[in-house]
Amino acid sequence: MSKESDFYDKLKQSLLETTSFPTQYLYKFIIPTSEKKLKEIENIFNNMGAVINSKPSSNGKYTSLSIFVNMATPDEIIDKYKEVGKIEGVISL
Repeated sequence: MSKESDFYDKLKQSLLETTSFPTQYLYKFIIPTSEKKLKEIENIFNNMGAVINSKPSSNGKYTSLSIFVNMATPDEIIDKYKEVGKIEGVISL
């Protein structure tokens, strides 16, 4: 089993134990400052009523994103992490 699938299995178990669904979920990402990457992430959460806050780092090289969105299941949450994970340079917190 890969580290990635192991991580998602643990995350799913944790969500099932600690969260009642549907829930407001907070995603946090760090991305290299890039309008293109920001748009890609915004598109992943498009039409979901997500509230996206971005804040540039002090040197402007990176941008932190907080995305607050209503999610119905742990699998939905994990699917979004996987989608965002395909974008180069993104760090999930």
